[in-house]
Amino acid sequence: MKNQAKKIIIIGFAICVFVIVSLGIGACIWYQIGKKPVQKENGQVIRIEIQEKTGTVAIAQLLEQNQVIKNANVMKIYAKLNHITSLKAGKYDLNNAEDLPSILSHIQNGEVIDETVKITFVEGKNMRSIAKTIAEKTVNSEEDVFALLKDEEYIDSLIEKYWFLTEDIKNENIYYPLEGYLLPDTYIFENKEVSVKTIFNFMLNYMDKFLTQHQSEIKYNLHELMTLASISELEGVSKEDRQQIVGVLIHRLNQGMSLGSDVTAYYAFGVDMGQRDLYTKELKTENPYNTRGPNMEGKLPIGPICNPSKNAILATLDYQETQALYFVADKNKKVYFTNSNEEHINLIKQLKQQGLWYEYEK
Repeated sequence: MKNQAKKIIIIGFAICVFVIVSLGIGACIWYQIGKKPVQKENGQVIRIEIQEKTGTVAIAQLLEQNQVIKNANVMKIYAKLNHITSLKAGKYDLNNAEDLPSILSHIQNGEVIDETVKITFVEGKNMRSIAKTIAEKTVNSEEDVFALLKDEEYIDSLIEKYWFLTEDIKNENIYYPLEGYLLPDTYIFENKEVSVKTIFNFMLNYMDKFLTQHQSEIKYNLHELMTLASISELEGVSKEDRQQIVGVLIHRLNQGMSLGSDVTAYYAFGVDMGQRDLYTKELKTENPYNTRGPNMEGKLPIGPICNPSKNAILATLDYQETQALYFVADKNKKVYFTNSNEEHINLIKQLKQQGLWYEYEK
């Protein structure tokens, strides 16, 4: 009886050992299989977003639910065994042909998707160009930009918010109320879904910061300042040229003369410089932007004709007084200054002979 009992104990123990070993082997196999990729090849890239303060257990469940990993429980064990605690929040594109360690490595290292969009607004470009750039870089259309500019309630809210925006920008003859007030630079936004309002706010905030630094230097109407700066931006290149150009413009205004600026005429008729020459009939057409046209003696254009650079604004703030009444810029942007109409005409003849003058179609 004793021997029989002993045999039963030995057999029972052997069975227990077998079961334990089998379970252990089974667990190891289950664990190893759980670490393998969901797909052996031709994996699928799956976008996952992990919110801030999401724990390992929740991340494991999220990955399993989206078929990025085979088994959430395996991930929990693997993370614990390997002391993985710093899984970073963000958006990830994860390939389910990768194994569990590789997937977790991406999340540990914070290899998030960079959805930021960088938009460069070039100095001296007008609102049409800004709208085109926004449409190219974001989900917004050019029509979205123009529609917002026509929103009177929105424009009123901006005038209330920014000290440098005045009722002048609401004149019914102004093409685009914010023309001239959006400071050109490179801006970085969270993603392509950024709204036009957000883009404008960034640009206006930057302009606010810049103009506030120089507020004590502003000696006359700010709308006039920005209008002069926009002309000098397009007529000159260097700060020195622009300082003299503004000096000429102010001298002509004081003399009751029209500014006669080609760049204002181009803007008046929606033609970009270099697109084509202006027609004589356009130059002679009355328009509150066209300083080559009739009834513009002693007048600035009704508003800015582009969004000027810091350089042009600073040149306008610190313009150079001059006796010159005329200036011309050749096709290479070199600027020439003369004191009389006779000198001006002779200079133009020379530029035409040298092939440096803009010719206008009749």
